[in-house]
Amino acid sequence: MTKIDIFSGFLGAGKTTLIRKLIAEGYQGEKLVLIENEFGEIAIDGGFLKDAGVEINEMNSGCICCTLVGDFTKALKKVMEDFAPDRILIEPSGVGKLSDVAKAVERVEGAHIGAKVTVVDAGKAKMYMRNFGEFFNDQVANADLIVLSRTDTASDAKVLAASQLLKGLNDHAGLITTPWDQLDGKLIREAMDENGLKAEMEKLQHEQEHHHHDEDEEHEHHHHHDGEECDDPECECHHHHHDEDEEHEHHHHHHDGEECDDPECECHHHDHDHEHHHHHHADEVFASWGMETPRKFSEQELREILEQLGDAVQYGIVLRAKGILDAKDGQWLYFDYVPGEMEIRRGAAAVTGRFCVIGSHIREDALKELFTGE
Repeated sequence: MTKIDIFSGFLGAGKTTLIRKLIAEGYQGEKLVLIENEFGEIAIDGGFLKDAGVEINEMNSGCICCTLVGDFTKALKKVMEDFAPDRILIEPSGVGKLSDVAKAVERVEGAHIGAKVTVVDAGKAKMYMRNFGEFFNDQVANADLIVLSRTDTASDAKVLAASQLLKGLNDHAGLITTPWDQLDGKLIREAMDENGLKAEMEKLQHEQEHHHHDEDEEHEHHHHHDGEECDDPECECHHHHHDEDEEHEHHHHHHDGEECDDPECECHHHDHDHEHHHHHHADEVFASWGMETPRKFSEQELREILEQLGDAVQYGIVLRAKGILDAKDGQWLYFDYVPGEMEIRRGAAAVTGRFCVIGSHIREDALKELFTGE
């Protein structure tokens, strides 16, 4: 059996950073393979982890939740056959549904899920939950362990509020709130193993109870076959409809077009009726645009460009941007952007400059003009 750890998390939450920390501090002595799935046409992160001796199988043909039956399962089988790793780390697209990824892994013979980890930006949990709940909530609700990122920069009130929201979606998962630089990767790894095992035991117990319940109570559920309403409060059909009603109530203000009371929420800039149904693939809601460019930038020019990405009217809802660009001083600029935050650092030369922008209702022509000046 090959153990599979899945690292989910919305766009820009910090999945790659957490994986790099675990590779350096938590997985020593294990033969690892990382499978990444970028939502977008241009891979930016692909080279960052090769220095750690990890084989990377990049799949850039589409979102992971759209290629589960085909590319993903084939890639997973091939990795297991070709490399025979002790452990496989899967980093799905930031807009992939964790439930879909887990189901795909479970279908592969010889694959065993160790832990399902979801990384959540402490300062943006409320905004993403309200605006993109179909994807964000799925990642949280299906996690064994939730790891909050940026708790060193978010206020105590934000961290507390985010923790309460996340526990409301999933009170069974473990929760890490301590800033990562204060934790050794081994501690995080231990929490993953502990919560993954706990989830597995709960799943087995639930399956046994459900099987016993089906055998002993089959006659009580006969009315289902006649199309009558179920009066059993413990029956899953009752909870299913109840959950749908709750979800509808939770997002009702968006569907009616009312204004969101969260000052950081940009929901009023775009249509939520399309996004809060529960059967969308990521490519129906999110868009990705990127390009290669030989243009040289100064660090100040790049900073000014990234600052403008917050203008949702001009450029659409930009949720993530990242890239590698040639700099006027002869060095190269690596950048990461999520709403309200940016990071620009120096790095090794690339064959050419390239960048990728991911968001909802993004305006490609305006973005091209912003980055190229054309």
